[in-house]
Amino acid sequence: MSIILSESEAKALLQKVLNYSKADECEVNLLGEERGNIRYARNEVSTSGSVINQNLAVQSAFGKKVGVATIDEFDDASIEKVVRRSEELARLAPENPEYVGVLGPQQYLKTNGFFESTAKINPAARADAVAKSLELTRNTRGGPALSAAGFMEDQRGYNAIMNSKGLFAYYPSTNVNFSLTVRTEDGTGSGYITRGYSDFSKLDTAADTRIATQKCLGSVGARALEPGKYTVILEPTAAAVLLENIFFNMDARNADEGRSFLSKPGGKTKLGEKIVDERVTIYSDPANPELPASPWSGDGRPQEKVNWIDKGVVKNMPYSRFWAQKQGVKAVPFPNNAIMAGGMASLEDMIKSTQRGILVTKLWYIRSVDPQTLLLTGLTRDGTFYIENGKIKHPVKNFRFNESPIIMLNNLEALGKPERVVSTETDNNYLIPPMKIREFTFTSLSDAV
Repeated sequence: MSIILSESEAKALLQKVLNYSKADECEVNLLGEERGNIRYARNEVSTSGSVINQNLAVQSAFGKKVGVATIDEFDDASIEKVVRRSEELARLAPENPEYVGVLGPQQYLKTNGFFESTAKINPAARADAVAKSLELTRNTRGGPALSAAGFMEDQRGYNAIMNSKGLFAYYPSTNVNFSLTVRTEDGTGSGYITRGYSDFSKLDTAADTRIATQKCLGSVGARALEPGKYTVILEPTAAAVLLENIFFNMDARNADEGRSFLSKPGGKTKLGEKIVDERVTIYSDPANPELPASPWSGDGRPQEKVNWIDKGVVKNMPYSRFWAQKQGVKAVPFPNNAIMAGGMASLEDMIKSTQRGILVTKLWYIRSVDPQTLLLTGLTRDGTFYIENGKIKHPVKNFRFNESPIIMLNNLEALGKPERVVSTETDNNYLIPPMKIREFTFTSLSDAV
C-alpha cells in the first residue's frame, strides 16, 4: 500500500482502528507524507534526500481521563496494540478538567491544496530546477565570481481524522519551498531570496537567482550608517518574521489571563478596539487559491474565512473549545493560514516616494524582548540599502533592530500587493505585502553581511 492513501483508503483504515476501541470516546489522527530535498553550496550540489513518513495517533478517553499513543506500522496487530496502549494510558492518567469530548460530524469548506505538478516531483526534477540556478552563478560572463548556497524541499501528503461520534475529515496537500543565498567570492556581498508554492509550476529558480544575484552584487561596499529611527521599506520576506508574532499570539485565553499584547488591566482585552493603522486587515481563509490550507483544525472544527484584525480593529481571537465554553462564546479555532491585505503601491513606488530611508531584504534571528508589547529584536541581512531622494544610493552595513510589529503597523505609510513568502524563522508560508514604515528603530550596527 502506498504511503499516500486516498480518501476512501484513509477512511477504511481509520474505521478499522475505531473498531478496536473499547473507550468511552476515541479519536484517530492519520498522516502520510513523502518529502524530497536537494541542497547546494559553493556552486555544487552537496546532498539530496527523501523522507517517507506515516503516523497514526490514537486518543482514548474514559470520562475525563485521556491517553494518547502513536505508531507508524499499520498491520492489524500493530493497530490493536496502539489502541490498547492508548486505553491503558487513559486509565492511568489523572482527570483532565479541560477535556470537552470529541465533536460529531461537521461540514467543511472545499479547498484545493494538492497539485500534481508538485506531487510528481522526482530527483531529476529537483536537479533540473537547481541546475537552472547554478548555471547563472557559475557562469557570470566575465563578472565577479559568485558562490550560491540553496535548498529546495517538496512535500506531498495528507491528513485525516475520524472519531467515535462519526466525524471524518481528509485533506491532501502539496508544497515546495526554495531558498537561495548568493555571495561574492570574497564574502563582502550577499543576496537572498525565498519562495514557497503549493503548485511547483509557479517556481522559477532562474528568475529567483537573478534577483538574489542582483542584491548580492549591489550589497558590495556597504557603508556604515548611524543607528537610529529610519523610514524603512520591508520586503515581504522581512515583514513576515515580524508579523507572524502577531499571528501566533492572538489566543483569547492568553489575552483574558493577562499574558498577551491583547490584554488590558482588570482581566479585559482589546477585542473590538483599534490597535493598528486602519489600512491593516489580517485574516485567514483556507480556500484562498494562493495559500490553500486544510479546511479543518486539529480537533476537527471547521476552518472558515475569519477577519482577525479588520481595518485596524481586533475582531476575533482564537478560542479553544474549553475556554469558549468557560467564557460563554463561540469556539474559533486557531487558523491554518494567515494573510495580510495589501495596497496598490509597488516596491519601486515606495522607493521613489522616500526621501531618506532603508530598504530591507531580510530580517533574521528574531527574539522576543517583551511579550506584553510584542517588542522584538533581530538583525538585517543579505541586502540592506540606503535610499536618498527616491533612489537606492548605496548598500549599508547591517543593523540590529528593536521594534514591535504593533508599533510598526501604527507607523504605516504604504502597502504593496501581497506575495506568498516563506518565514526564515519558522518555514511557514504567508501572504504578506511589502510595506513602508516610518520611525523603525535600529539600535546598533552588525558586521555580518
